[in-house]
Amino acid sequence: MGQSTLFPDDPSAAPLAERMRPAGLDEVVGQEALIGEGGVIRSLLKRGDLPSMVFWGPPGTGKTTIARLLAEAAGAEMVTFSAVLSGVKEARAVMTEARSLRRAVGRRTVLFVDEIHRFNRAQQDAFRPFVEAGDIVLLGATTENPSFELNRALLSRVKVYILDPLSPEQVLEILRRALDDPDRGLGELTPKVEQEALELIATISAGDARQALNHLELAVAVARNEDDDTVDKALVGRVAQKVLAIYDKGGEEHYNLISALHKAVRNSDVDAALYWLGRMLEGGADPRFVVRRMLRMASEDVGMADPRALQQVGAAAQAVEHMGMPECELALAQAAVYLSLAAKSNALYKAYGEVKREVGSRPGLPVPMAIRNAPTELMREAGYGEGYRYAHDEAGAVGDLECLPKELVGARFYHPTDYGWEARIRERLEEIRRLRAKRSKKS
Repeated sequence: MGQSTLFPDDPSAAPLAERMRPAGLDEVVGQEALIGEGGVIRSLLKRGDLPSMVFWGPPGTGKTTIARLLAEAAGAEMVTFSAVLSGVKEARAVMTEARSLRRAVGRRTVLFVDEIHRFNRAQQDAFRPFVEAGDIVLLGATTENPSFELNRALLSRVKVYILDPLSPEQVLEILRRALDDPDRGLGELTPKVEQEALELIATISAGDARQALNHLELAVAVARNEDDDTVDKALVGRVAQKVLAIYDKGGEEHYNLISALHKAVRNSDVDAALYWLGRMLEGGADPRFVVRRMLRMASEDVGMADPRALQQVGAAAQAVEHMGMPECELALAQAAVYLSLAAKSNALYKAYGEVKREVGSRPGLPVPMAIRNAPTELMREAGYGEGYRYAHDEAGAVGDLECLPKELVGARFYHPTDYGWEARIRERLEEIRRLRAKRSKKS
């Protein structure tokens, strides 16, 4: 079994990001909690222990690099495998060969699987017996939450380590290293890159070292082609063009961002609500998904404290359907601002939750006879509609007719707050209850 490599045969022809991959753990920038002095992974290596692991984190944070360096430090045979390019059949063949190698010479194989979440849950079962038997050390990399993307059996047999996005300062350190390195980096070209340009690259890369190095390499190449000896902020902006906000429509970040928007609205933080809305829309989120969640916010977090909130978001939903992006973005922004500034109440949300629990525990309580419809003589003879009184014939259009099942008489699900419009609703509800009680005593 030949060992595959993460690097091309001609390193000088590789992109800058590939050439600048750290050659040892001490060169890795960031992830100190894992591989710094006293870090958990470095401690494992010192003990000679290399368990099966999955690295979970955003792109460009060092997942592939750390896996390669761990295999080298452990002196293990390493085979790299992309779940994007190959299927589980090929992976099983590699693992079977690894089992033969271990039995023949006692050497374990490190199998690095990039984008391991691309294998479905059934396919992931192929790794389990080889991991259990110790034939392979499985090192996986994923940008998706393993809790959702890996099956339980495999997840219980690997250690999951979370890699954080790099800070702007850490990205700057990587960029400067690339500029200074004459062998692997751009040092031999001696490019002049202004500090503001480096800072812009560090910002727009959003913690992704690979993207940052790609931006730097392209900016330097464009400057050289234009016979310009300086890379400034304007050139970087021109080369990068429009950098989309980080947004994964099908992954965890999708739910992180909508959660952030929802909680900003709930907390009446108008600026944060606008920001998270912008992050989603500028990143390519479906505005229909966004407005559906905003309709939920209008009822769950504003409710009857401001019934107009649902109307406002409903109007935004119409704008989404009639105009689409980008024209509907201001309608969504208006709705987000309205929701944020509106009085808040979750009384309606709690009331319906109580109703759902009651219905779930006793789903078959009969409808009171007085409020059953009686369209036929047989039904009237059976007592349907008996005792019904038309509310509009009562003073104030409020009667004492009991409309709950007899097992729930006196139950109270909705408890309005003193906030916004709901304070007036509370007064009206108390008035209705007083009138009903008064009529009940008279009858």
